[in-house]
Amino acid sequence: MEVLVSGSLAYDRIMDFPGRFSDHIMPDKIHMINLSFTVNGLKENFGGTAGNIAYSLSLLGETPRIVATIGNDYHRYFQWFEQCGLSTSDIRVVAEESTASAYITTDLSDNQITGFNPGAMKQQAVFDFGGIDPRECIAIVAPGNLQDMGEFTERHRQLGVYSIFDPGQSLPAWEGEDLANCIAQSNMLVSNDYEFALIKDKTGKSTEELVEMVGTVVTTKGEQGAEVLTRLGSIPVPCVPTGNVVDPTGAGDAFRGGLIKGLVEGSSIERAVMMGTVCSHYAIQTLGTQEYSFVPEEFRAKLAEHFGA
Repeated sequence: MEVLVSGSLAYDRIMDFPGRFSDHIMPDKIHMINLSFTVNGLKENFGGTAGNIAYSLSLLGETPRIVATIGNDYHRYFQWFEQCGLSTSDIRVVAEESTASAYITTDLSDNQITGFNPGAMKQQAVFDFGGIDPRECIAIVAPGNLQDMGEFTERHRQLGVYSIFDPGQSLPAWEGEDLANCIAQSNMLVSNDYEFALIKDKTGKSTEELVEMVGTVVTTKGEQGAEVLTRLGSIPVPCVPTGNVVDPTGAGDAFRGGLIKGLVEGSSIERAVMMGTVCSHYAIQTLGTQEYSFVPEEFRAKLAEHFGA
């Protein structure tokens, strides 16, 4: 089955703050914040939603098509994709821009503050759907160029491609009506619990209304696992206990990779979500979004250990 992964490609600059943001924010001065956090260091990693999801899928034996833009500093990323066995043929190089960059600072409580420069992501990816067989294709529309996100969800609906909508970090930029339209054109909505609350606020839709619109809503809840909502009811899925959490950055994208792998295999949505939680378990044990690794046999053993064969 063909997997289309659209979203962003970025270089992540990850910083570790040896304190808690909340200790330095004065509630009565919240309207005039002027803070500087001294970090332990900075590490540059390959990132972006499309890159992270594709990487997770590559560990699971898939070769997704990456639909995204990248800047004139693309060479390191393309070399990395080659090492991972991932094609770059659907990635548009924007010569006049640098690659998108995320500056992520994480504190001791795993709270994060992120600054993001869109760079090449300001341009559309431009993808030709001409050779796509909708019966043998699954797509995820992850945070990236907003115009791409809107057009891809519409194109997937027109073609009959099974489509997952994941607005994530792009939520602050959406108007409620446009956001609701993208959701309604998709087969599944995936978000974390904070993002889901924001989606409901922006669209003015209740949980029940969103489930009715899209059919399947998957919400991740950190240590509390995940929840699958369908028109038939709710299915809770526990997380995989992880005693050596290093960095939560990219856990959501890893989850999406495992989820998609499950759907590609024809698993139930509950089983697919279990596979997503196992991917997240590996991702949070390393600093960076594409630094973790596992072999399929190791993954299957972990899945069986916690959720049964």
